[in-house]
Amino acid sequence: MVKLTRIYTKTGDKGKTSLVSGKRVSKDNIRIRAYGTVDELNSILGVVKHHVSKRLIKVIAEIQNDLFDLGADLANPITKSPKFPPLRVTEKQVKRLESTIDQFNKPLSSLNSFILPGGSISASYLHNARTVTRRAESLIVELNSKEKINVFSMTYVNRLSDLFFVLSRVENGNGKKDVLWKPGQNT
Repeated sequence: MVKLTRIYTKTGDKGKTSLVSGKRVSKDNIRIRAYGTVDELNSILGVVKHHVSKRLIKVIAEIQNDLFDLGADLANPITKSPKFPPLRVTEKQVKRLESTIDQFNKPLSSLNSFILPGGSISASYLHNARTVTRRAESLIVELNSKEKINVFSMTYVNRLSDLFFVLSRVENGNGKKDVLWKPGQNT
């Protein structure tokens, strides 16, 4: 368990930070940017919880907890002899997202157009969360191209952006208030 007695340590004042392994890396390292974006997403979800319907609050809270797991996973490089037992995103967490997507997508009508972010306030915030999730995914994929990471971390964020899309439609009256893209409307 984490125990924080001091908030500032001064160890990052020169642009470096420590990974779980103790290795020091630059704060602009792709790994730091990846889990920093996951943290940004988690902050957005703190706002989302204040605007979504009651039935989604538990779903968002579970995701927030998972995002801390994801951040811990990304902050702990895969090594043969880890300093601490690593916390990794699991297939079970991915399957839970897939089940949630299926549950909330079932009553939605199929789409014949792309959806513009908007509709209700809560759907707009969920679209914002979706786009930050896509950025996090891109950074995690880039990290994976440089060093081995837990495959379920990539799968998790991929499913998560899909879930936020579905939940935005749920918050738009099960799609009735979706704002549809009209290709070439202003040309």
